[in-house]
Amino acid sequence: MTPAPLPQNPVLTGTRTTFTADDGETLQYKIWAPATGFKRAMLLLHRGHEHADRWDAVVPHLALPDTAIFAWEARGHGQSPGRRGHAPGFMAYVRDMETFANHITATHGIPLEQMSVVAHSVGAVVAAAWAHDYAPPLAALVLATPAFEVKLYVPGALAGTRMLLKLKPDATIKSYVNGAWLTRDGVEQRAYDADKTISKDISARILVELFDTAQRTIADAAVMTQPLLLFSAGDDSVVKNSAHENFFLRNGAAVKEHVALPFARHAIFHDLCREEVCATIRRFVQEQADGKPASSRGDERGPTKYEYDTLRQPLPALSLKGMSFAVQRLSMRTMGKLSEGITLGLRTGFDSGESLDYVYRNEARGFPVIGQMIDRGYLNAIGWRGIRQRRKTLRAALQRAASAVRKDGLPLHVADIAGGAGRYLLDLLASEEGAGFSATCRDRSETALAVGRASADALGLETHIKHEKGDAFDPASIATISPQPGIAVVSGLYELFPANDLLRRSLGALHALLPAKGWLLYTCQPWHPQVEMIARVLPNRDGQPWIMRRRAQGEMDSLVREAGFTKAAQWTDDFGIFTVAAARKP
Repeated sequence: MTPAPLPQNPVLTGTRTTFTADDGETLQYKIWAPATGFKRAMLLLHRGHEHADRWDAVVPHLALPDTAIFAWEARGHGQSPGRRGHAPGFMAYVRDMETFANHITATHGIPLEQMSVVAHSVGAVVAAAWAHDYAPPLAALVLATPAFEVKLYVPGALAGTRMLLKLKPDATIKSYVNGAWLTRDGVEQRAYDADKTISKDISARILVELFDTAQRTIADAAVMTQPLLLFSAGDDSVVKNSAHENFFLRNGAAVKEHVALPFARHAIFHDLCREEVCATIRRFVQEQADGKPASSRGDERGPTKYEYDTLRQPLPALSLKGMSFAVQRLSMRTMGKLSEGITLGLRTGFDSGESLDYVYRNEARGFPVIGQMIDRGYLNAIGWRGIRQRRKTLRAALQRAASAVRKDGLPLHVADIAGGAGRYLLDLLASEEGAGFSATCRDRSETALAVGRASADALGLETHIKHEKGDAFDPASIATISPQPGIAVVSGLYELFPANDLLRRSLGALHALLPAKGWLLYTCQPWHPQVEMIARVLPNRDGQPWIMRRRAQGEMDSLVREAGFTKAAQWTDDFGIFTVAAARKP
């Protein structure tokens, strides 16, 4: 397809404005809007260290009919606030990207399905992680020389940076890159080196988390379905092209292209190849129809189904991996019993409400000294840290939903269909936002419900919450929840069941239960770095191996959408393991 010719006056002069990030920070972005109006959007993400003005000379070559171009300025860059090159963590950029895209939709009425994203270097890792973690149904995803693996020329630099962070968590590292490393164009080299708005600083934490986020995104790229255009520069001194090849091979998009640019340097939008790059982007974006949601049939076919089936097969007893997991199982059942948390998990199942409640308390207990040390290591496992972040996120999401329910005059009642002891609900009822609310907490475990009743009594909330048995997958059982809730919660439940038909029944019943404008809060586990260890070592509540089928975020969102809900918001933890999402019944 031949790229459409540029209109005579395709865009207005770029103007600056702001959007508010989820944490309240006010961030800058630029907009170039056609004078004749627009129906589509192209979002630009700059390279690390840089700023939105670097796109000024590029935008005319990317312009398309009916398309406005928006270039964000990441926190700590350009005119956006924050310490130069720093952020609370790499996932702060990913969350900002989610807020930015939603802001464009809310402000200009452009849905995600009519957006394309063009992202460069570090910005491309932000875009890729966002596309993986939040599963936006984009029309196109363009990643230009993504910094999936930065070339660190000092041996052991990454390990050394991790050690530095333990001593100085806010450490800053100076970039070694200059204009000659980035482009063959002498004019552009000098412009880069003279640009005082470009900061050479980068947070050591951001550098480490950039690598970690890129690695998990590459590892799970098979679940990504957005049409992909990937660029690599043949003479790139900044990032490793082998990581690009790995990502491209794993990526699950039905439409994908990998363009290798011989002799090009890293900054391809400012290199001698820039016209070819922009023309290729324009052609690719024009070829794509509106974006489509991910399939809800991941339990029938696809990468997480394959992974689940593999985990169900026993390992050869004499294999190195099999012997390693056997040693871990033995350790859990011997030395591990000195830890109260491990002992509880072995007795009730590591996925039980009782075990989860123990993880939330986060108090190391066990045989003096050695048992407590083992317990602290257990509680600090990355999955449990993610679980505790999920609790905080769900608590905040509940408070937001409660405010919306109150404003809309909906029932001030919240129901969790598998809430264990109901700690989330008790947190809400004890908060200012939960004033006037009542709650129903259901679970299949009478032990967990008894713990919840005792907790409610201790807080003086026993008249505000009911703890009762119920079946979260039985529509008839869900229909008996009374009074009618304005908010329904499903937290940590669907992740335990691989088949989607169960979820369809449950979600359909929740849609019937809620009033119009009612809220559904649901969780998902799209990624877990220890999924095999868990399957090979830990028992579940039924005493069987705890084998989980990860459910990609796009798959989970499609199940919710097919039940009749409209997704409104999502929050993801710092590790990309757990998500909390809010959806509304129209």
